[in-house]
Amino acid sequence: MTAPYYSDDTVTLYLGDMRELLPELGLQADCIVVDPPYGETTLAWDQWPDGWPALAATVTSSMWCFGSMRMFLDRREDFAEWKLSQDVVWEKNNGSGFAADRFRRVHEVATHWYRGDWRDIHHDTPRTAYSGPDKSARARGSRTPHTGAIGAHNYTDDGTRLARSVMKAGAVRHQKRHPTEKPLEILTPLIQYACPPGGLVLDPFAGSGSTLDAARLAGRRAIGIEANEAYVEAAANRLSVLVLDIA
Repeated sequence: MTAPYYSDDTVTLYLGDMRELLPELGLQADCIVVDPPYGETTLAWDQWPDGWPALAATVTSSMWCFGSMRMFLDRREDFAEWKLSQDVVWEKNNGSGFAADRFRRVHEVATHWYRGDWRDIHHDTPRTAYSGPDKSARARGSRTPHTGAIGAHNYTDDGTRLARSVMKAGAVRHQKRHPTEKPLEILTPLIQYACPPGGLVLDPFAGSGSTLDAARLAGRRAIGIEANEAYVEAAANRLSVLVLDIA
């Protein structure tokens, strides 16, 4: 059994190829939150690991996966065992890309996939603060053509609304540990949506540990796997500092 590179009360991190380690670990996770190599460049770390979505399907029934539209279309056969439920857009401040013949790319997509019956999948959409007019209403009957009949009901405005599918957050720049590091502001609502409190989040391409960090801060347990030792070391340092901060 491969020994963890780092472990504390809530987070465990392994060094190795997820295609080799996942079968060995024999775990079942509440959800996966993953940012795989998109395979869109010639960079050494940006190589798509063949077969990983099918392997992920053996350890969970719920998965958030970051990617580009190009990536998902090119790799659509790899997701044959999954059903798509929705997509969320991360809108960045400045974006990236140097092509002058296309719109400036200032977003990435996170798609949610599931297996089995939707009613069996944990999903709890986070709510955000709302400061507009009070929408409380007395009991009334109504019918909305695209949703069917709604009986008489009372609605009390609690000052919150469902989190929106477009999330704005700047790219990580301060103490950036990985070239595609995701901000906690984007990861946290995805984790809260797909994993119950105290549940287990898995990141098979853990990078510098952002998902593990976000999961622990959100009250979830987390397991990460990363093949690049330099990033594993950065993640371990990050997580150990967080433990000291909490203590």
